[in-house]
Amino acid sequence: MTDIEYKYYLIELIPRVFCGIIFLFQGYDKLFKVKIQGVVETFLFETQHRHVPKFLLQGMAVFASNVEFIGGALLILGIFKTAVLTLFGLDLVFVAIAFSYMNPVWDMKHVFPRLILILILFVMPDRWNYFSLDHLFFNHL
Repeated sequence: MTDIEYKYYLIELIPRVFCGIIFLFQGYDKLFKVKIQGVVETFLFETQHRHVPKFLLQGMAVFASNVEFIGGALLILGIFKTAVLTLFGLDLVFVAIAFSYMNPVWDMKHVFPRLILILILFVMPDRWNYFSLDHLFFNHL
């Protein structure tokens, strides 16, 4: 491994782990601290006011919480990176739709940085994904 290769590997590793930590703890809070019912109750009044069925809100809360928690852990470990980033992207699209439906001028300060991180990780070459389980399992067969 050359000095320049090592730097590319770190350029991929640091934002991947950072993004994974953000999503992991966001999902952790939803699953284990606030709990799914707490997430649903947070948005229930606004969604009922707009005639969104409760089952849809519950389904989205379960989907988002699990994708964020499990996906965050997988991203930190560097396994199934493309699939995880795709699910994170869908998660953010659902968040954007939901928040825009409830309040067209909502604060994007927490969502937009996550979107940028996901896009940066998507465009990084796979060969930079050296410090990961994907590299360990799939490049050394």
